[in-house]
Amino acid sequence: MSCFALGLIVKNIGGARKGVEDMGVMGNPMKYSMVLAENEEESPWEPLHVEHGFKKEDSTLTVFYPNSYAQVLSYRTDDKGILSTMTYNLLPGRRDGLTCIVLIPSHAKTLARKGWSKRDIKAYISEFARVPFYQHPYSMGSFVSEDTSKIAPLSPSDFIRLIPNPEKIRLIVAGGPENFMGIIRGSSVATSLEDGEVRIGMVTKKIELPANWDKLVAKYKNVIPTYARY
Repeated sequence: MSCFALGLIVKNIGGARKGVEDMGVMGNPMKYSMVLAENEEESPWEPLHVEHGFKKEDSTLTVFYPNSYAQVLSYRTDDKGILSTMTYNLLPGRRDGLTCIVLIPSHAKTLARKGWSKRDIKAYISEFARVPFYQHPYSMGSFVSEDTSKIAPLSPSDFIRLIPNPEKIRLIVAGGPENFMGIIRGSSVATSLEDGEVRIGMVTKKIELPANWDKLVAKYKNVIPTYARY
């Protein structure tokens, strides 16, 4: 959390403003880690915490431990271009781990207008994000918890799916105006003292505000970030 605190200091005390001193569309983990606020107001779909079983009015915090991040310029701004950008930019080196794709509001709305639901998009990515078997870690017997022969094609040049299970894909709406998307990928297995391995995913917890929250808001309502004084 110290990294998160440093980011808040740069913005709220140092005065770095979105679109002025900081021209990033989504930011990136190299900026002292990454903390995103999902843009529920501009999202055409249900928010992430609702997918995870919480009520829409609940305030939640989701934690995800990724291994790689890419910010990619979308090939085109229509639904086919946006979907192609997702499927063609997944790293085969990350095997079939949990994947979170960050869509800017305009991309999300374009997909929704064309009838794409979150479930449809996940299924599409799972089906069409493929690489030749020889480029996949599975070809080397790497990190395979099941018999490799069950997934190996007849030829090393045959294409196999990078994420066979679409439930390992998450979509959130965040970021500013531009034509980028963020692709965040993590591992699916980590060591555990109990059974040798444990599945890693996103962990979402409800935020319980202090009982005197309204009083605190009233007390500090006039405290504003430095950039707001410019």
